[in-house]
Amino acid sequence: MHMANRSSARVSSILPSNCIHRNESTVWASPSSAEGAGDRQAAAASSMAPLNLPVGVTENSVRVHPVVLFTITDAFIRRNDGQERVIGTLLGTVSDGVVEVKNCYAVPHSESNDQVALDVQHHQTMAALQQRVSSRERIVGWFSTGDPDTSRSRDALIHSFYGQECPNPVHLALDTSGQGGRMGVRAFVSRALSVGGRELAREFLEVDCEVRAGEAERVGTDLLTSELADNLPGDMEGLAESFERLQHSLQQAQEYVDAVVAGKQKGNTAVGRHLADAVAAVPHFTKADFEKMLADQQNDCTLVLFLSKLIQAHLALADKLGTMQLPLL
Repeated sequence: MHMANRSSARVSSILPSNCIHRNESTVWASPSSAEGAGDRQAAAASSMAPLNLPVGVTENSVRVHPVVLFTITDAFIRRNDGQERVIGTLLGTVSDGVVEVKNCYAVPHSESNDQVALDVQHHQTMAALQQRVSSRERIVGWFSTGDPDTSRSRDALIHSFYGQECPNPVHLALDTSGQGGRMGVRAFVSRALSVGGRELAREFLEVDCEVRAGEAERVGTDLLTSELADNLPGDMEGLAESFERLQHSLQQAQEYVDAVVAGKQKGNTAVGRHLADAVAAVPHFTKADFEKMLADQQNDCTLVLFLSKLIQAHLALADKLGTMQLPLL
């Protein structure tokens, strides 16, 4: 499974002096308001400062595992109503200028115009859990869905935040529009343009990006891309197929026993013991006891289903309340 993207495409984004505010659970960033007299003096002083041009980036290519694309797509499908895109954190390794993205997780956020709010507590909690699961993987950047060329000002703010989490973060953009029956994947790195230590603009440079699957991952991707994916059985179809196999096995066992009893076939001691064990394992109930047990099982399943729906509603409500606590931008 291989997807190569265009390289050498450059996108620059003017980034005014921005402010990033933090509290225990949220970080939000937006362009700063009108500058005061002190800022004007600083701007006048910086006009005499040398212009620092961006230097070359260290990362020159990005490799993405298919599980990352599946996770991003699942997060996009489960996004809140009215949310245009989803963003999150990329995990992986960096070796010889090649960033290998192996895992990711979505981060709750809200954005409006040129303002962005991130749930930092959720980001830090997920990063700590991922570190405990796989200590070799570290934060290598962030992802977003949609067209990155239409949200460069907000992307620059988010990229600045992830620049504090890891050196030279990578921005992975996944096109979820599905135009042309394909899902485009693009990767960017950024370089800052500053004057006198003050960042004025940020340039996003597209780098080579490809999707590579290992041997274990290729089995699942080949199955999903094959025609068999349309014929995968559902829950009821799988249950019906299991009952058909069980009925066929019982018919074979009955025919074998009838043939041995009638003297048409010589009996096998090992097979007879297995059949005796299978028959002894079947519980003996009267019709009334069986109906009562079946009704109790149905009631238990209904209760479990009700509790799961209730928990799901509580989680959705807690997520809504947590989102409402973020700055309304």
